[in-house]
Amino acid sequence: VLALVVSTAGPATAAKGRKKPPKNPPAPVELPTAVVSLGDSYISGEAGRWDGNSADNDGSRDGTDRAWNGSGYDIGSVYVEGTDSNGCHRSDVADIHSTGIAVDATINLACSGAQTANVRSGGTPQNGYAPQADQLAGVAATHDVEMVVLSIGGNDLGFSDIIISCTTDWFTSPWWWKNTCAGDEQPNVDARIPAAMAGVAASIDDIRSTLSAAGQAPGSYRLVVRSYPSPIPRASENRYPESGWSRWDDGGCPFWNSDADWARDSLVPQISDALRAVAASKGAEFLDMQDSMQGREVCSTQRSHVTSSPSGAQHEWIRWLNTGYNQGDAQESLHPNAFGQRAAGRCLGLLAGVPAGEYTCTPTAGGSPTDMAVSPI
Repeated sequence: VLALVVSTAGPATAAKGRKKPPKNPPAPVELPTAVVSLGDSYISGEAGRWDGNSADNDGSRDGTDRAWNGSGYDIGSVYVEGTDSNGCHRSDVADIHSTGIAVDATINLACSGAQTANVRSGGTPQNGYAPQADQLAGVAATHDVEMVVLSIGGNDLGFSDIIISCTTDWFTSPWWWKNTCAGDEQPNVDARIPAAMAGVAASIDDIRSTLSAAGQAPGSYRLVVRSYPSPIPRASENRYPESGWSRWDDGGCPFWNSDADWARDSLVPQISDALRAVAASKGAEFLDMQDSMQGREVCSTQRSHVTSSPSGAQHEWIRWLNTGYNQGDAQESLHPNAFGQRAAGRCLGLLAGVPAGEYTCTPTAGGSPTDMAVSPI
């Protein structure tokens, strides 16, 4: 009897000083899921207005101009969120919107022309937007972020300046006495690489810190660093001769053979290798895009201009170099067009279905933007 009294009195006494737990505790709030892209024009959606290239300057331009609505050009229907006017050019088919990943939201924070300073938390605002890591904080407060994809560093390296230099050298020298750009630009790239990659590394740190502050541990999301595709083919894969004016008048790829080979087989791989090293040092995933447009580049022998109906299996995936006088904007030059963006998005979708690691994105022979492959490096 004594034992029974002791065993029942103890819990009753201890319970006096605390409240009873509620019968129905509130369920944890489940935030909508999201995948997010940060970075520059190669992921913002620059050139997404175009399904291939056409020499027709009127109307739909043989169906290539996705802004054509039958009576005029509604550019805001392609470059969404007001980014047609502010220059960020976030397209409706930008890579992050073309993944097919089953989430509640695909969010594009990238902006054409961005450098690492425009990504870093507390860094430099751009085109009316706060730094992208600070924008990410707002997203993380309202969403469960499942993947962040970062494409940055090219503008820190002066990629647009390199293009201008190479095309200027082509325009101002004859084919029998070429003035080439590779020898002048390679030292500039070498000198800029350390600072550019330090900026990429700091951007990765800021992305992690931003998500951590929102309560997301590193293992709760995937952080992917992406490299850049080559926009132009090797000399041997160019359908226009080096001599004459066809590379400009017809193709929109005014580069000397040696400069094209340097860009395709030296510059783009060098940048990819540098980004891969940064990703590895920071424990981020890496997706190598340098071969993702292979055979689909502007002027490639394996593709052609559009003359009637655009086809991702037949026509170019890169916007040709243009002045912006007859079609679209000059800043769209040498960026993946809508075909290229859908293809890159497909690779991100495939990446989401494989374990974290280092992968390369490639097209399949004769395939369309949906026929992509992701393979371990």
